[in-house]
Formats: sequence, C-alpha cells, structure tokens
Amino acid sequence: MTRLLAALLFATASLHATPVASDAARMEGTVFVDRNGNGRQDQDEPGLKGVGMSNGRDIVRTDSRGRYAIAVRAGEIVFAIKPAGFAVGRRADGLPAAWQAWPATRFDVPLHRDPRRDTGLDMLVFGDPQPQTQVDVGYYRRDIVEPLVGHARAVLGLSLGDITSDNPSLYSDINRATMLLGLPWLHVAGNHDVDAKAMDDTHALESFRKVYGPDTFAWEEPEATVVGLDDVISSPGSKPAYIGGIREDQFAFLQAYLATAPKGRLLVLAMHIPLFEPPGKDTFRDADRARLFAMLRPFPHVLVLSAHMHTQQHVFHDARDGWNGAQPLHEYNVGAACGAYWSGVKDAEGIPAATMPDGTPNGYATLHVVAGGAYALAWHPARDPADTQVALHAPKVLRQGAYPAWGLYANVYMGAEDTPVSFRVDGGDWKPMAKVTQPDPDLLAENARDDAAPALRGYDRSPEATPSPHLWRAALPTSLAVGTHTVEVRVIDRWRGEQHAHTSYRLEDASP
Repeated sequence: MTRLLAALLFATASLHATPVASDAARMEGTVFVDRNGNGRQDQDEPGLKGVGMSNGRDIVRTDSRGRYAIAVRAGEIVFAIKPAGFAVGRRADGLPAAWQAWPATRFDVPLHRDPRRDTGLDMLVFGDPQPQTQVDVGYYRRDIVEPLVGHARAVLGLSLGDITSDNPSLYSDINRATMLLGLPWLHVAGNHDVDAKAMDDTHALESFRKVYGPDTFAWEEPEATVVGLDDVISSPGSKPAYIGGIREDQFAFLQAYLATAPKGRLLVLAMHIPLFEPPGKDTFRDADRARLFAMLRPFPHVLVLSAHMHTQQHVFHDARDGWNGAQPLHEYNVGAACGAYWSGVKDAEGIPAATMPDGTPNGYATLHVVAGGAYALAWHPARDPADTQVALHAPKVLRQGAYPAWGLYANVYMGAEDTPVSFRVDGGDWKPMAKVTQPDPDLLAENARDDAAPALRGYDRSPEATPSPHLWRAALPTSLAVGTHTVEVRVIDRWRGEQHAHTSYRLEDASP
C-alpha cells in the first residue's frame, strides 16, 4: 500500500508535464542542492521546487521534492533551465552539465548555491570563432582566450554560433581553449555548425548537439535571462542552403517559457543569424520575425544578440520592422572573434590581422547587466592593451591653402546612428563630424597594398572593404599656419561615456 501511494504521488508531482506519447519515452530525475559537491543526492540535500526542465518543446516544473518527469522522443535532449542564484556542475569537457540526451531515461541535476553579487552580471560574448584548422584554433586561443585568462571579470560566457568552420572535429579542441577561462559557457548554433551530410533541418545539428546539447535553451541569472535559439533553417541542396527562422518546437518552448519568465530582468535573446536584413536581401523569414516580436512585446527589457555578418552594428527595431513595443528593440550584431576568417598579414606574434570588412578589428564583446534590466555593452579589440574604441585615418600632409576636401575619418566601433562624434584642431572649438556610409580608408589602403604586392602577404588577403555602418568624416582645415597640427576626436559612447582619439597632420607651403 505504501509503495502504491508513493507511486501515485510521484505520478501527480509534475502537473505541467506533457503526457507521454506512444512514440515517446519518459525521462525523470531530481533537481537538488548538492551541498557537498559529490554529484549525488544525499539524505540532507533537499530537492528544489519549481525548476524548469524541458525537451526543447515542453516545460515541466519540479515538485516540492525536486522531482520531475517529461516525455522525450528519439534524438531529443532534456535540459535544465538553470535557476537564478544557483550554479550547475561541469561535464568532463568543462561545459555545463545541464542536459542529457535520449535514450537515457534518468537525469539528476545537482545544483550549487551561487554567492550573491552586488556588482551585477558580467558576460563575455564571442561571435563566430570559426576555426577551419588546428592552426586557426591556435589563433583563437592566443588572440582571444589567453589574454583574458585571469583578467576577465565575467561569470558567464556565450558563443553566438559558427563555433567552427564546417569542421565538427575541432569542437573538442576549441572547447579546451575556451575552458581555459574557467567559466560556464553557453553555445548557440550557426550555419557553419550544420553537418555537411545532413539531409534535412531536423538532422542538421547532430554533431553540434552531441557536444553542446540543446540548440534551444534558457539560463537564468538574478539580473538576466538568456534564451538561446538555433535560428538557422537548413534546406540542403537548395540555394541558398539556409535562411534565418524559428522552428515550431522553438515557438512552443518560447510560448511556454515566456508565459512565466520574469519581466523585471533583462531578457537576452541569443541567436546566430540577425533579425534585421541587409538591403535587398531576404535572410530571415518574415512571418517568424513577426511572431517572435509579438511574443517579446510584453517584456520591457529585451536585448537581441546576433552574429553571422563578420561586421558589427546596432539596429533598433521599430514599427517599420514590425516591432510595436513601447521602446525600440535593440539588436547588437556582434563582431566576429575570427574577424574576417583569420585573414590578413601576420604580426610579430604570427597572428593574422583579421580585420573585418567594416574596419572593425577582431575581438570580443562584454555585456554588463544590473538589476532592473539596465545593461552596458562594449567591444574589445583582440590583444589591445589600450582597448581602442575609435580608429582615426587622416592624411599626413596637406598644402596650406588647398581646398579643404581631404577628410579625417573616425571608425567608431560601437557607434550607432545617434552617436555624437565631434573633432577639434589644436584645442579649438568642437565641431560635429558627419556620419558617412563608405568603406574604412585604412582597410582600403590595406587592400591596395595587397593588390600592389608581387607575392602573397599572408595566407588569405584581408577582406575587401565594404561600407561601414559606424564611420564618421570631417574635412581638415588647410587655412592654418604651416607646421604640425593636432587633431582630437570625441565620441559620446552611450555606455562608456566620452572616448577620445588623437592624430596629427602637417601643412606645407608649396608653389605650382
């Protein structure tokens, strides 16, 4: 009788559980506080009530003793939605031990209490590491990871897809590099994480899932909730072979999760393909974007993080894009860790320049979030102790009295449409610079050096410069005295405040 009663109690423990279909099995387990860190539940270690467990479509909540049961079909993965204030253990490969794949039928989740933070949440965000070879993995380790070891304030890391460049055999190698940072690390899938032999979208990420687990996930911190989505809809054999979009199972997960997600925190939506579309291109399914926007509208604090473009920019979605929230929806399209695919001339340390087509140096982003939904973003060029935010380009010498047609250019890596940028010469009055849409002149010059070189200057050339979305210009005055003149540029970064950069040019007297 006692056993029968216990069975009945367990059967009714998870009222939100989806009934097990005829073609599905059941995965069950317990989420508990692992006080002694041995990975198993001891008698004095309580279960945790209300923790979300998902198969990527449905969500169930643990009962008062931390127990759950959920339907799982062949090929599916069950994962824990890590609750705020707790930490999840690590797998043998260093990745978060927050998931278990079918055909396992039991998955217990030991959690540890996280110390309270008074300074907010700090995250590292990597776009497109994308190594194609072991050599590229070495660049990633030396250029991006190793300079951060022991110096990063972050408590969480996130990679936004294209973990490798069509080479899943490198997953373990790039993971070993990333794990040097000692942080729990989340991974979103990209188009270059798709299996080459996949016949359809359903099986496109089998290699990715074996290593990184679910391609849909949620992860909760006291200051923010991170929702990761594979937004690459693969169609092998077609041209193009993929488009941005969201699957029906993902919409089901979002509907279930967002119904109870806290609105006082920042909701971070992490994906690979941007929601915005380049002019004249159809890169994301319009109906999926509209449906997602409708789901996000009730949330007052939302940040979208995307990658894929190997450039970077800020997009503020509004009614013209189908967004009808109270405030524009901010999408930060993060630059690539690999820059322009680890291309360009190598420096003294043997690492390629990897400058992106918009003139942004390769590197990584940081996200800082505080209670109440406020956040700050920054871009950090790789191995740059000055943490340069503005790159200046100006002629070295001009003729005194010449028509002032030659420009000072400021590439403001984190610049947006409304970023104030101004300049002054020799400490004079500040004058506004004009935002322009044209290629970065420094990268144009590098393209010219590649063109003129009689032999290859690197394994791959730097990319062809394309119009940059964060470039400003002003004409340098030529009516000043003969000699050298100092130029200062001031940028009002929306998160970091005033940023300054300096250069100089010389005026010479000349006769026809």
